[in-house]
Amino acid sequence: MPLGTKMQTMSEGAETMTGKPSIEDFNFSGVIAPVLTPFGEDGAPDPDRFIEHAEWLLSDAGGCTGLAPFGTTSEANSLGLDERMELLEDLVDAGIEPLSLMPGTGTCSLQDTAILTQHAMDLGCGGVLMLPPFYYKMPSEEGLFRYFAEVFEEVGDDRLKVYLYHIPPISQVGFPLTLIDRLRKEFPETVVGLKDSSGDWNNMKEILEAFPGFEMFPGTEVYLLDGLKHGAAGTISASANVSGKLMRELFDDWQGADAEAKQAKISALRTTIQSFPMIPTLKMLVAHFRNDKGWSQLRPPFTALSTEEAKRAIGAIISEHNFTMDVSLEA
Repeated sequence: MPLGTKMQTMSEGAETMTGKPSIEDFNFSGVIAPVLTPFGEDGAPDPDRFIEHAEWLLSDAGGCTGLAPFGTTSEANSLGLDERMELLEDLVDAGIEPLSLMPGTGTCSLQDTAILTQHAMDLGCGGVLMLPPFYYKMPSEEGLFRYFAEVFEEVGDDRLKVYLYHIPPISQVGFPLTLIDRLRKEFPETVVGLKDSSGDWNNMKEILEAFPGFEMFPGTEVYLLDGLKHGAAGTISASANVSGKLMRELFDDWQGADAEAKQAKISALRTTIQSFPMIPTLKMLVAHFRNDKGWSQLRPPFTALSTEEAKRAIGAIISEHNFTMDVSLEA
């Protein structure tokens, strides 16, 4: 089900149980994949594979409720502005509902961020995922606030919905609660959510408790059930590129009797996947199940898994977890 429509899969008691707004009140919710970017032998992005994968992710077999192209897993910071914009146009031209798209638009350049964000709005995307300017370390909170304020002013679009991207292990520049609070108060209709890839559940919980109704997405499905219990909107997870259906089953029935067992299963799978280089491993899995070696292509500085690494990853992920991907769109 594309985002932008009301999710009917959650229990009607969700709001009273958590004391937080219902999932149905959110702009985005559920399982969102930062879409892998396929590359051809010439090193250029491959739009045909990109569209095919995006369509599969939004199918019943893929399990996703929305897509966040040009996130970390998408190798976004190895893509040029034109490449990002052309690929996003390809998705929309292929018939994917723009409201289900939350493209990453954050860059170190204020002007580039505004260009990518305006382009997403022109296409009708439901929101954007925005990194902080991450090159200069230890920026002041005032400087970060001004960066976002100027981007919003430059775009000047009342439809804009921004999801802050908190990933301090990579960016080394994050979003303290004081900055989130200031941005929400100054731009309440614009700054509506956050992806927390800190890996720190205490930080996620603090955000959920401090800002009821804020659309917070853990950046790993390991915290999906805990997040939902505290009012999270779902998860934006790299491994949703291959195991979104398992996450969706938990999201749709997180108050069910077997929710803990489902969480344990997806957590164990995630732990195994991330024990190998994440992006090359995810691409290797897609290549394996699609029987398409082209999916193993990465853009430098990433390199594909060696034959031995791929063999070990296949053994650990597929054999130990009895894992498979149904790559048909009819499923």
